[in-house]
Amino acid sequence: MFTLPLGDDAQLRPLEPWHAREFLAHIDRARPNVDPWIPWATLGTDLASATAVLQRYADNQAQDTARIYGIWLDGTLVGGVMFTRFDGALGVCEIGCWLEAAGEGRGLVTRACRALITWAFEERGMSRVEWWVAAGNTRSTEVARRLGMTRDGVLRRRHPYQGVRHDSEVWSVLDEDWSPERDASTSDTRAELDRLMRAFLGAFTNTGGSRPDVDVIREVFIPQGMIIKNLGADPVIYDLDAFIEPREKILTDGTLTEFSEWEVADRTEVFGSIAHRFSAYRKSGYLDGEWFESSGHKTTQFVRTPAGWRMSSMAWDDV
Repeated sequence: MFTLPLGDDAQLRPLEPWHAREFLAHIDRARPNVDPWIPWATLGTDLASATAVLQRYADNQAQDTARIYGIWLDGTLVGGVMFTRFDGALGVCEIGCWLEAAGEGRGLVTRACRALITWAFEERGMSRVEWWVAAGNTRSTEVARRLGMTRDGVLRRRHPYQGVRHDSEVWSVLDEDWSPERDASTSDTRAELDRLMRAFLGAFTNTGGSRPDVDVIREVFIPQGMIIKNLGADPVIYDLDAFIEPREKILTDGTLTEFSEWEVADRTEVFGSIAHRFSAYRKSGYLDGEWFESSGHKTTQFVRTPAGWRMSSMAWDDV
């Protein structure tokens, strides 16, 4: 059996059927974090079903169609990575990951995924490695970004979970684009810009009776920030106060309820201390009691300040 050190007293090694009892204990700890995203988190509820999950991967590995590996931290299984699909003839495979709370914040999944992707390209001659993720699984999409993957698109309402159909995002990296060691500063910048965009969009959420936190807008923008609505013949230009005040009112007086807004695609470019992001997004909610869904595009500019990256301007147009 091979063991690959991941640093921080962590190891990557094959996860096999004889690990079933340890795997089940790990699933029970991890279930709150991974149940919405990993199918076998719902299926592996006892020793027999946990064994069946690992046996299925063992059978698929024997056929060269899938593989699963565990991440052990200080001797305890805390997560893993896997080839959920592996097609050597086609030259395309898909990887995935999961992690319980005890393993978070150490970069273990990113390092483990790099090892799998490097092996797929350098040892097996694969052409394309894919990453499929449910829209809204921000931790998983952040890993894809850190790995240098590109978001290819969104398959709307592809994935059913507990009676609701969810969008699926498809990410990928090609063999000619792969670099096992990504530039850390670029990855950190991209992660910070992602965080700012999530915070901006999340500031308006009032689903499940939650209260929107529109003051976040002042935190993610520079004080002189400008926001432009360009839906009709004439652009409407807001400073931060003019933008926040009417939106806070309709989000708290019952006019707009169960509202949320989220990105479905983006293209981000960084040039030294400035950056630009072109986003496609969707939103939904009840407006005056009537359900609506719509989509649009945003263009956002960022600047690096002594306090870190901040938004400087944004313009949007809805479909």
